[in-house]
Amino acid sequence: MSVMTAQQFVLPADRPLTVADLDQTPDDGQRYELDDGVLVVSPAPMLIHQRVLIHLEFLLEAACPSEFMVLPGPGVEMSQIQYRIPDLVVVRAGQVAITDQNITRPPELAVEIASPSTAAYDRNRKKTVYAKFGIPAYWIVDPNPAEPSITAFTLTGGVYADAGRASGRERFAARSPFPVEIVPADLVAGPWRR
Repeated sequence: MSVMTAQQFVLPADRPLTVADLDQTPDDGQRYELDDGVLVVSPAPMLIHQRVLIHLEFLLEAACPSEFMVLPGPGVEMSQIQYRIPDLVVVRAGQVAITDQNITRPPELAVEIASPSTAAYDRNRKKTVYAKFGIPAYWIVDPNPAEPSITAFTLTGGVYADAGRASGRERFAARSPFPVEIVPADLVAGPWRR
């Protein structure tokens, strides 16, 4: 996206917004997505979110076979009016090029790290949108330091079905898109000030 100030950004009022319109959004640290042509703006993530993302990316990358790629925060262009930025995706390596601006095919896995402001949206609307686009696996990570968890869903008949959940020190064992084990408590571990 191009660099622009918020004062220069004017939303067209006579039509749904498109992915092309997102090129006009300011580079201000916010996350700009489209939900059926409606702009969805999320604030910059909290530190715990970023730490969980780094840990999760490391674990997935270590288990990732060569036919897949782990990508943090890519744009997923589902249509001209449906554009999302999952926290992390796993894609088939042959389906993306290093010069691609967005992912245009369903990734094998989309991961959202929930925050208090997005938890309900991640569990409802995003889940529906990702299922409709055909993403085979969807994980929601709750980074609550007191009880971190991972909830997994698998696409079955066009809708997501529960595929497992782990919290705290329990082991989350995923089989799709490739085998990996994750302990949710390890995702939030660190030398945090209490």
